[in-house]
Amino acid sequence: MEFRLILFLFVASLPAILAEEISHGTIVVDGTTTVAQTDDNFICATIDWWPHDKCDYKQCPWHYTSAINLDLTHPFLAKAVQAFNRLRIRIGGSLQDQVLYNVGNLKSPCHPFRQMKDGLFGFSKGCLHMERWDQLNHFFNATGVMLTFSLNALHGRHKIRRSLWGGDWDSSNAQDFMKYTISKGYQIDSWEFGNELSGNGVGAHVLASQYGKDLIYLKKIINELYKGSQYKPSLVAPGGFFDQEWFVKLLQISGSSILDAMSHHIYNLGAGVDPKLISKILDPNHLSKVANTFSNLTHVIRRHGPWASAWVGESGGAYNSGGPHVSDTFVNSFWYLDQLGMASKYHTKVYCRQTLIGGNYGLLNATTYVPNPDYYSALLWHRLMGKVVLAVDSDASSFLRTYAHCSKGRAGVTLLLINLSKQTKFIMDVQNSINIKLAVKEENISPDSFTHSLKKTFSWVGVKASDEPLLREEYHLTPKNGYLQSRTMVLNGVPLLTDAGNIPRLDPIRVNVMSPISLAPLSIAFIVFPNFDAPACG
Repeated sequence: MEFRLILFLFVASLPAILAEEISHGTIVVDGTTTVAQTDDNFICATIDWWPHDKCDYKQCPWHYTSAINLDLTHPFLAKAVQAFNRLRIRIGGSLQDQVLYNVGNLKSPCHPFRQMKDGLFGFSKGCLHMERWDQLNHFFNATGVMLTFSLNALHGRHKIRRSLWGGDWDSSNAQDFMKYTISKGYQIDSWEFGNELSGNGVGAHVLASQYGKDLIYLKKIINELYKGSQYKPSLVAPGGFFDQEWFVKLLQISGSSILDAMSHHIYNLGAGVDPKLISKILDPNHLSKVANTFSNLTHVIRRHGPWASAWVGESGGAYNSGGPHVSDTFVNSFWYLDQLGMASKYHTKVYCRQTLIGGNYGLLNATTYVPNPDYYSALLWHRLMGKVVLAVDSDASSFLRTYAHCSKGRAGVTLLLINLSKQTKFIMDVQNSINIKLAVKEENISPDSFTHSLKKTFSWVGVKASDEPLLREEYHLTPKNGYLQSRTMVLNGVPLLTDAGNIPRLDPIRVNVMSPISLAPLSIAFIVFPNFDAPACG
């Protein structure tokens, strides 16, 4: 009976075994040149303002996760943030331009957000009490957070027509809030101005000419308030979707050295309710389309504002709270990690994920605070990928996405490999371009013809030969039971589960550096080469 069962299981699995294809290839890393650099704290997550009754598609996934009512005493939350040992958090979102700060000479009543038919995004203005601001900062200080706070940029303005708002920004409430923050000794890494008011905006927009003038004024306020301070926050704007003409004009109007970072938002997967969400995530052509946005923004900054850096101030993949049973599952990490890799190549200094917690796209579950799969993707990137981006190429199909950085806090190079194919296992050799160039020179043959003999000529990527075997570290990520929409991520065959909120150890397996890398279908891997000879890494 037992033999029959084993035979049955084997026969049943034959279609899957036979369907799997194996593709051999080579990855070449150029460690001699820096392609781009990110900030040391590239990974960022947002805390939004949405109240519990913010609903999309007949479901309300925000619960109590806003800056106003998030349970800061929940032990899981502190442990999840502390695991990053310096997580950048941005407080901001759609309702931020309706937030009043209950401090100083505020003339308007300061009430909680409530649903209002004619209100922006269907809500009234809301209130941030200083007692709550104190609580937030105590939490941030205790967990080592680097904070970006996005200010209300509509205060004092009025609607001119449709979604266009005009008039000068009334800075009085923001100034009182900033003065209070300074008086309490709360450290703000950066102040951001406005949310999705660029171009045609989302719900509301402001002309670039007016926005630029407001930035000049805000920069002056920051300089005056922090005069003599050892630490002065940077100024970030506009926190909206990229509109080339609008962004160019903003830089031209604001002028040199006003804006420290240009932040833009990305939701390149479309609506969270889209039934084709998963197919978009696994489509390399769709993922690559957003490269045009990164490239165009890089060009705009270089030409019109080289004093500013590029930030992704908010990105959740799918908009309207994300895709239920997609954005909070393993499959979303294919999109997320690919975005991190692509953004890095285009000089993006900071990438803020929507959200840390809240909606369907939170790194943490909105009710249990347990990490979703993307939390571990973010944590591994934060721990392994350094700020120096390297050139990498391969002869594999477009379904294998490859990114290379100098390793973080140590010598060597780390690769991120993403296999989007449902049936192809990639078996890849990794080569150092230094060795290739030397061999080409010595053999006096062309690089093209040399590629065919790579495996025979150089099969390791260390600094020098050794009697001891050189090892690399591998972190293979797969979904539990092979189910792409699982909320449990598996690292090297071990499910990542929290025990009383404690973040599990993320241990690699160690493999002889001379062996090829094997990447299963629909899996992701970080590969660390401690002995990789990369002059660009210092």
